[in-house]
Amino acid sequence: MCELFIKADAGQWHSRTHSLRIDGVATSIRIEDHFWETLSEIGQRDGMTTAQLITRLWHEARAADHDLGNFTSFLRVCCARYHALIAAGEISPDRRVPIAAHPAREILAREEAGRGRFQRMN
Repeated sequence: MCELFIKADAGQWHSRTHSLRIDGVATSIRIEDHFWETLSEIGQRDGMTTAQLITRLWHEARAADHDLGNFTSFLRVCCARYHALIAAGEISPDRRVPIAAHPAREILAREEAGRGRFQRMN
């Protein structure tokens, strides 16, 4: 079972640091290459650079009153959700289809309904 993970490209878990500015404040983010590639893909789908996507995620998460004490963890979860939503058929795997073109509220409602069913079963 683990062979799928162990023998994968080891470069995916090498981490890199990128510097960017959010609201004029210089910051650095260090995460694994796999996540940088995923963030780049997400941003490109909506015509943004990776730095623009990260800045937008920062602003929207703050506006939603999220605790961003570990912003790199938040970015990793965003990437995991992106791949999970593609696997579930909730968003198109076609990179030409913008993320913004998908019905976010409907997807979130289906996820919530699914969680409710799961919780009642346990």
